Amino acid sequence: MSAPIQHPLDDPQVDPFEIASQAAAEIAERTGVASHDIALTLGSGWGKAADLIGATTATVQASEIIGFSTPALAGHVGTLRSIELPNGKRALVIGARTHFYEGHGVRRVVHSVRTAAAAGVKTMILTNGAGGIRETWKPGTPVLISDHINLTGASPLEGATFIDLTDLYSSRLREIARSVDPSLDEGVYCQFRGPQYETPAEVQMAKSFGGHIVGMSTALEAIAARQAGMEILGMSLITNLAAGIQKTPLSHAEVLEAGKNAEAVIGDLLARIVVEL
Repeated sequence: MSAPIQHPLDDPQVDPFEIASQAAAEIAERTGVASHDIALTLGSGWGKAADLIGATTATVQASEIIGFSTPALAGHVGTLRSIELPNGKRALVIGARTHFYEGHGVRRVVHSVRTAAAAGVKTMILTNGAGGIRETWKPGTPVLISDHINLTGASPLEGATFIDLTDLYSSRLREIARSVDPSLDEGVYCQFRGPQYETPAEVQMAKSFGGHIVGMSTALEAIAARQAGMEILGMSLITNLAAGIQKTPLSHAEVLEAGKNAEAVIGDLLARIVVEL
C-alpha cells in the first residue's frame, strides 16, 4: 500500500500551475495587494535588501501558503513580504527557497517562481551565495549571472515543453544593473545538485565548460521563470573561492559569515538596482 500524499505538488496528477494560482490568490488575500510587479528571491547574504527597497506593508509565513515549505537552510527567513517601492510598484520578496538537494522534487523548487508569475510579476530577481572560480573574485564580491549550466540532471519543464533559453538572464536588466554599479563583473553560473560542495575536479570541469560560479540553486528557478514569461536578473554573492581554487576546506559557516559581512553593501546595491527596473 502506497503512503498518502502529504504535499499537493507531490501528486503527479495535480497541475503545478493551478497550485501556483491558488498560492497567488492566498497571497493577495493575506497581503491586501491584488498583484505584484517585481519578485525577489533573496539567497544567502542578500536578505538585507528587503529592508532597503521600500516600505513593507505585509509579511506572511510562507509555510501558511499552499505549496510552500519551511526553509531547511539557515539564512532563509521563511517569509513572503509585500513591499511598496518608492516608484509605486509592488515587490514580492521571497525568503522561502526550496533547494533541489532537499529531495522534494523540482515542482517544489520552482513553486515560488510560478507563484510570483501567477501574482502578476513580470521581473524576477534571483540571488544566491556561491563559490567563485575566478581568483580575482574575493569573498563579498557581487557578480551578475550572464548564463547558466544546469548540472542537476533535472528540469522544471514537463512533457514536450520546449522553451528558448537565449538571453535567459536579461542583457537589458544586466545593463541597468551596471548603470547603477559599473564595476559589476559577470559570469556563467553552474548549478550542481548538492548538498555536498563540489570537488576540486568538478570545479575544474565546470571551468572547462565555461563556468565561473558554482552553487546549488537558481538555474531550475530561472528556467521556470522563463517558461512563465518573466524577465530575469540573476546575481551571485561570491562567498568563497571554489574548492581547489581556495586552498582551505569549505564550510557553510564560512558562507554565512561572508554573507553577513557583505549584506549591508550588497543589500544597498540591490535596492538601488530595483529602483531602476
